[in-house]
Amino acid sequence: MRVNIEAERGRLQLTKEEISKELGISSKTYLHYIRGNTPIPSDVLVKMATLFHCSVDYLLGLRVEKAG
Repeated sequence: MRVNIEAERGRLQLTKEEISKELGISSKTYLHYIRGNTPIPSDVLVKMATLFHCSVDYLLGLRVEKAG
């Protein structure tokens, strides 16, 4: 899961601080999500999928293709 999220963040060339701001969360919270320390709430997953133009399934690693 975290690999797809970080890959999409990199594709958009966003810093961790920029994506945190887009998602309305702190940079520290984003890092906790990416490291797997804290589950990602569904509303944040939906925001990520919208921002990255992909499905939540893709972000969660349940799909290989990025269809959204």
